[in-house]
Amino acid sequence: MRITRMIYIIVGFLMLGVGSIGVLLPIIPTVPFLLLSAICFGRSSEKLNTWFKETSIYKKNLESYVDGKGMNSSTKTRIVLMVTLLIGFGFYMMESVPICRAILFVVWIFHIYYFVFKVETIKNKSKW
Repeated sequence: MRITRMIYIIVGFLMLGVGSIGVLLPIIPTVPFLLLSAICFGRSSEKLNTWFKETSIYKKNLESYVDGKGMNSSTKTRIVLMVTLLIGFGFYMMESVPICRAILFVVWIFHIYYFVFKVETIKNKSKW
């Protein structure tokens, strides 16, 4: 049990690191890594879970989604754009492998469908 907990903690911090890098570098998607980090922290320690949920990176990128409220349009746009760029790069690199291109296309369509039709868009809070 203790080893499993330590693995969750290590993976949680690794995913938090990669997700944090994704905030700075637009080529790395942020939200999936932060979701994995939240899952790992939630399974490893209540203290780490509480700490992670109090960070600004969680509140800015995940809090509304995890609470079931949806995502703001800028976050959804950023995710769809990054997925499109990364899958487009893979599509280009798989020029001689048509089955892989077809799989990438289906994955891309699913991502677009999910973020456009399944994830609710919430309005940004007014600063006034």
